[in-house]
Amino acid sequence: MDWSTPIDIYCERLSPGFWAEPVNALTNAAFLLAALAGAIAARRAGLRQPALWALIALAALIGIGSFLFHTIATPWAALTDVLPIWAFVLLYLVTFATQVMGIRPLRLIFGSALALVALIAFMTALRAALGPAAEALNGSGQYAPGLLGLIVFAALLLKRRHPLGPLIATTAALFTLSLAFRTADLHLCTALPVGTHFLWHLLNGTVIGLLLIALVRGLEAAR
Repeated sequence: MDWSTPIDIYCERLSPGFWAEPVNALTNAAFLLAALAGAIAARRAGLRQPALWALIALAALIGIGSFLFHTIATPWAALTDVLPIWAFVLLYLVTFATQVMGIRPLRLIFGSALALVALIAFMTALRAALGPAAEALNGSGQYAPGLLGLIVFAALLLKRRHPLGPLIATTAALFTLSLAFRTADLHLCTALPVGTHFLWHLLNGTVIGLLLIALVRGLEAAR
């Protein structure tokens, strides 16, 4: 793999220049604002848990990495975009499930493994059924585990009548909408040259901000 090969997969990018995607690049400020909101909430609550502050740092790194990807647009820049996202997803899953919902680690591992196997089987079957049409998802299928995790959290919290249930359910709905805009981007280039990927940034930044606030509230209540 040539790590310096330019990547062009968004409507807004029409050249290999650094500022070829100004809207996609600048809307990554949403992730920095999410990190700031999480930091302010954590400080006000007096929370010092390392996992919480690691998640806040990862939220900021998501914004920085995505900015690099939408400006430099090379495979190595793509890694700075993807790796913080998955680190955030995995750490949040473990932290929220164990420290807020009280799920035992072994049960979490077992349940997550079953869910992942089922999800992989479903996505494989869906891709086989759709054939070439599967490319219409525009790579959004990779975020299915994150969406599934939010839906499961929301369902469990609402079933328990937990105060955080409505907030997590709202977050899951927003994430679904943000995935829809991410998927639609390349399909709307003719009608909307700037694309819709920037809406993925804005909504996803909101999602991460809400998730951090939900975790702060959960940790504060548990304390």
